[in-house]
Amino acid sequence: MASLMALLIIASLYTWLVLSWSYSKGERAGYVQKFSEKGWICKTWEGELAMINVPGTLTEKFLFTVKDDRVAIKINETMGKKVVLVYEEHVGIPSSCFGETGYYIKDIQIVE
Repeated sequence: MASLMALLIIASLYTWLVLSWSYSKGERAGYVQKFSEKGWICKTWEGELAMINVPGTLTEKFLFTVKDDRVAIKINETMGKKVVLVYEEHVGIPSSCFGETGYYIKDIQIVE
């Protein structure tokens, strides 16, 4: 029983650590072309950004996750507009319950 409790504590601490510590931070520019709320139990917003590339190259897609409903509302309001997504990357997340990607969007800015 004590070993099970210790295992649960270690798993909880690991999950807390990977969700609170970001591996990298950055920004990506482009057009949000797909955005929807997904999940059976753990609902997260999952999206796809068509990134702006050098002319003559193929469009690159950036897959991302949004946990904050306020950010999700801002993204829905800017669909079809050129935007910059501010993100944090988290590595080693133990379950897809926290999102399908490790890229969590923290803010969005419209590019004029």
